[in-house]
Amino acid sequence: MIIYSGSKADFMNEVVEDTIAYSIRDNIQEKMHRKTGEAEFRSWVNSLEYMYKVLNDDGIPQNSGIAIEYNLPNTAKRVDFLVSGYDKERSANVVVIELKQWEKLNKVEGLDGLVETYTGGANRRVVHPSYQAWSYAQMIKDYNEYAQISDVRLWPCAYLHNYLRTHDDPLDDPIYKDYLDDAPAFAKGDVKKLREYIKNAVMEGDDSEILYEIDNGRIKPSKSLQDAIVGMLESNPEFNLIDDQKVVFERIMELSRLCEKDGRKRTLIAKGGPGTGKTVIAINLLARLTQEGVFAQYCSKNSAPRTVYARKLKGHRTKSSIDNMFKGSGAYVDAPNNIVGAILADEAHRLNEKSGLYGNQGINQIHEIIHAAKLSVFFIDESQRVTVKDIGSVNEIKHWAAANHSAVYEEELSSQFRCNGSDGYLAWLDNVLDIRETANFDIAEIDYDFKVFDSPQEMRQSIIEKNGHSNKSRILAGYCWDWPKSGRSDTNIHDIKIGDFEMSWNLSSDESFAISSTSINEAGCIHTTQGLEFEYVGVIIGNDLRYENHHLVTDYTKRAKTDQSIKGLKKMESADPERAHKLADEVIKNTYRTLMTRGMKGCYVYATDPGLRQYLKECAATTTHYALITLA
Repeated sequence: MIIYSGSKADFMNEVVEDTIAYSIRDNIQEKMHRKTGEAEFRSWVNSLEYMYKVLNDDGIPQNSGIAIEYNLPNTAKRVDFLVSGYDKERSANVVVIELKQWEKLNKVEGLDGLVETYTGGANRRVVHPSYQAWSYAQMIKDYNEYAQISDVRLWPCAYLHNYLRTHDDPLDDPIYKDYLDDAPAFAKGDVKKLREYIKNAVMEGDDSEILYEIDNGRIKPSKSLQDAIVGMLESNPEFNLIDDQKVVFERIMELSRLCEKDGRKRTLIAKGGPGTGKTVIAINLLARLTQEGVFAQYCSKNSAPRTVYARKLKGHRTKSSIDNMFKGSGAYVDAPNNIVGAILADEAHRLNEKSGLYGNQGINQIHEIIHAAKLSVFFIDESQRVTVKDIGSVNEIKHWAAANHSAVYEEELSSQFRCNGSDGYLAWLDNVLDIRETANFDIAEIDYDFKVFDSPQEMRQSIIEKNGHSNKSRILAGYCWDWPKSGRSDTNIHDIKIGDFEMSWNLSSDESFAISSTSINEAGCIHTTQGLEFEYVGVIIGNDLRYENHHLVTDYTKRAKTDQSIKGLKKMESADPERAHKLADEVIKNTYRTLMTRGMKGCYVYATDPGLRQYLKECAATTTHYALITLA
């Protein structure tokens, strides 16, 4: 969707008459039903004056196409400024310009394509403007059928009109070379250079025809994107499908083809416990559906699995449009009906009702996903709902599918590929945590390494030793220690303190906890590990779970003040204490169930409550001498 479009002549005239910002504001109200904030309005006034100076050259045709605020399909991202026309060979060209009002920035080493600058009222890590411009152009190239068929050449660049470049400027640091080569950055005083860049692409006007066709082009993955993701998948043997994973995969492919054929909505609910391969199926579907020309996206509430699996697909590539295929669960608030061919909602039990930073956007994330997709697939394990706001359930999905006139299908994943393939360990754990009563009162003969430690130091050292072989072991903890904003990026500041044992929560950075080689020195929480798997996990159980008077006791008041997963419980307790206690009990037990099932080969545990340590030892001690269960 283009918010403002016209010719260069139209744009220049509106800037002269001081009406351009008002036109954009009114168009946003009309097309997006959204009011414009004062800061955004001022940014248009400021930046578009600079673009007037850039375009004030007779070498740029008066009938060149101009578009402002082009909303990329099914994203919240908008391209600031586009100029279209033909080159000397009459090939279609579009210059993609990312406008920035920044005055300074700092480079960020160790993380790909990020800088730090003052924006939104604070210093923040954001993507390098050249990366941003490149990624927007790449998305148009990857998903716009008109751009593919007509071989439209895209010229991305960034214009930081308030930024005074210096010698050895961080904007131009060699770590950003790959992005600067494809999307040059122009700064204060570079008006003539940016003009020449535009003039190289646009020598003849097109009366906005190219931009009109792009705006109305069908969304379809390009052949190059199809080939790229299939090649990436084939180089990752961990994504191979086994047993009932293959059955569910083929069923979903069958439904997708039906949706593409008859246009009817369909919803599939894939139920499965930890390690049944839900994410493996989702990633395979993402690749195969894309290969078949279906606009498919993987979405999850937590960013951790999106980051990890996108990076696993990309391998060592720094530049890849794969990132555009991974979305947050709130990405579909304003999405039109059936705009996406297939949405693969992983960790669907974690979906929320509302979206947005303040939880005030949209109606219901399940509804929005089903509304936006021809085929919606929900991978779910109701025993992994771990916050008060988690609404993902089979019944909730069925309710919204009916509201959207979508047929519903269900599949069950039973084959266990985590915990050494042991369904018995999961059943035993459910029994031990009093989640559900099972026949598994012990873990005899189960090929799984479960240990209970009497000190957190010994547990940590054992996990560090396991991690030394493959960097696939991690320490996790219940959210019972605050995670203050100050020091989130300093590994020397220890948030978790138990006697003389100290450890940092995982650092506030964009490098994934599951992949980073330094993460063994940090403790992950439910939010950075749910949906992921390791070889071994060491789990610290805090005082929110205790064993007293022969019963498990959950106590949400022992959770950290910074824990958003229990926000609202106090208010609920005053109105409906029975419901509040039941929900708190579910959240706490499900949290530890999830953490204690992240390890494929073993789980080592330290509990701060002595009674709980003794209880866990006794639960495991019924094991006969030949089992792999050992007690530290």
